[in-house]
Amino acid sequence: LQEFLNFEELQTSMKEAILLDYYTAGFWWAKEMNFSLIQLSGFMDLLNFLLENLSDKHMTLGENLKELGRAMAGIGDTDSESGDLYFFSIEQAKAIIDYLTTSLFKHYKLYEYLFHSPDEEFEINDE
Repeated sequence: LQEFLNFEELQTSMKEAILLDYYTAGFWWAKEMNFSLIQLSGFMDLLNFLLENLSDKHMTLGENLKELGRAMAGIGDTDSESGDLYFFSIEQAKAIIDYLTTSLFKHYKLYEYLFHSPDEEFEINDE
């Protein structure tokens, strides 16, 4: 994952270390849920989407929750492939929401601080 995410300063960047930990935990959670390859990919895209909303678009918790709702629209609709995450069942969607609540949304202020505070506060040096 470190190579895939192009993290080159993992030993000295607290931000990279935290994000690698978050993506790794999400990946293993999805594997434990026995998600198919397309579901695993969709879940990782969802994690990335929500973190980008926070980091790049400076979305509030409420705004990001609305975006999650939009992204999950169409789940359980067997008649069509509406929505980006149509390949999840309703039970899986509930589990995803529970996971996101405990892993991201519960700690939203911490992630806001991570993304929007000066980088020098997160640097680690050899001293």
